[in-house]
This record gives sequence, structure tokens and C-alpha cells, in this order.
Amino acid sequence: MKAKPASGGLVFSTDSGRTCPACRQPVAACQCRATKPGPVSDGIVRVSRETKGRAGKGVTLVKGLALDEAALQALGRQLKTACGSGGTVKDGIIEVQGDHCDRVMALLKASGLSVKRAGG
Repeated sequence: MKAKPASGGLVFSTDSGRTCPACRQPVAACQCRATKPGPVSDGIVRVSRETKGRAGKGVTLVKGLALDEAALQALGRQLKTACGSGGTVKDGIIEVQGDHCDRVMALLKASGLSVKRAGG
């Protein structure tokens, strides 16, 4: 007997396209994401360098920013431009390719944020 998947249910409908597995509404009218609380922060932005899962390539991580998704994307774009490298924004964390911790910390301090170096 085949078990039913935990998320189960309708994922795509020809009438409305993609649907949310939790509330079964079209993704554009999803009720779950509208009530999702914003990111929680203690007011300190943490900047660190990490190489895990990146084949030895280092990235600079910026965590602890209590910004919405659009503002986070804009800040990520600004940091990547200032460092002259690529990167991404995933799950509320800005990743800048390369070791740019000092430069990123200086830019964030100039913006008036409280910044700490995290990890080694």
C-alpha cells in the first residue's frame, strides 16, 4: 500500500495554475503566506565567511537583517555591486561571493546598522 505524501493534495490546476499545498488556494491568493510573520532579529547584523557545501569556495554571509524581501534584495544588490562580485539572497541571508567581510561590515556600519563579525 502506497503512503500518501505529507504535503499531499493538489499542486497544479488547469483553472488557476499553481496552488498552495497548505490552504489549496492559487499561489497569487495564498492565505498562508499573507499571515506569515516577518523576520525576527535582535538588532545585530552578523557577517561571517563560510565554505561549506561550496567546493572550497568562500562566501560572505550577512544574517540578522529584519527587512522584507524587496529591501533585502535591494541591499544584496548594493553589497554585491560595492564588492564587485556576484551572490544571492536566500532565506533572509545575503550571500556575496568571495571573502569581503571587512568591506561589507564597513558598508553596513555606514548605513547605521549594528554589525558584528561572526565565526572565526
